[in-house]
Amino acid sequence: MCLFQYDDDPEPEERVPAGLLHVPVRPGRAEVVVRLFRTPLGARTAVGFTDPDRLTATLGAGHPWIRLSEPALRALAEPLGAGLLTVDPTLTAPPVAGPPAAGPVPSAPVTAPAPASRETETAR
Repeated sequence: MCLFQYDDDPEPEERVPAGLLHVPVRPGRAEVVVRLFRTPLGARTAVGFTDPDRLTATLGAGHPWIRLSEPALRALAEPLGAGLLTVDPTLTAPPVAGPPAAGPVPSAPVTAPAPASRETETAR
C-alpha cells in the first residue's frame, strides 16, 4: 500500500471515470465488437488502455481498437456478464507457439513385458 495519498489518485476499487480509453475490438457483422477478457480467476472483464502504446505492448502491433469513455464501456460490457473493468492490464499469457515442425517421428519397437509364471506368483 502506498504511504502517500493524492487527491487525484483514487483507490483501485472505487468506480470513478477513467476518461477516454483505448478499447480492443474485433471485427463483427455490423462494425466492430468490444473484446472481453477473463481475469486470472476466470471472471469476465472489459479491458481499456489509457494509451495506445500500452495496448500495443500488451496485445501486439496492429490490434484494432476504438476510443470509448469508461461509462460507455461499462454499459456495453455489463449486459454481457462482464461487470469488471480492467484498466491497463500488464500481466498476459505468453505467446502461443505454433505447431511443432512436422518431421519423421522416431519409432521404437514396443515390447510387452513377459507374463509372470504361475510358480513365481504362488511363491510370493
